[in-house]
Amino acid sequence: MITNIILGILGGLGGGEIFLIALVLLLIFGGKKIPELMRGLGKGIREFKSASSGVEGEEEKKKEISKPE
Repeated sequence: MITNIILGILGGLGGGEIFLIALVLLLIFGGKKIPELMRGLGKGIREFKSASSGVEGEEEKKKEISKPE
C-alpha cells in the first residue's frame, strides 16, 4: 500500500529528476545524515504497520466476542 502511494507520487518523475533530488538531499544533509534519516523513516513505517495491524486485530476480536453462538 505504501509503495503504491510512493510510486504514484514518483510516477511523473524520470531518472534525471530523481537523481537531481537525491543530489540536492546529499548536499543539504550530507553523506552521514542520510542513512540516519532513512533508518528513522523505516522505523516509523514499521511502527505504523504494527499499530495498524494491532487495530485490525482488536476489531476482529470484538467481532468474535459479539457473535452469538
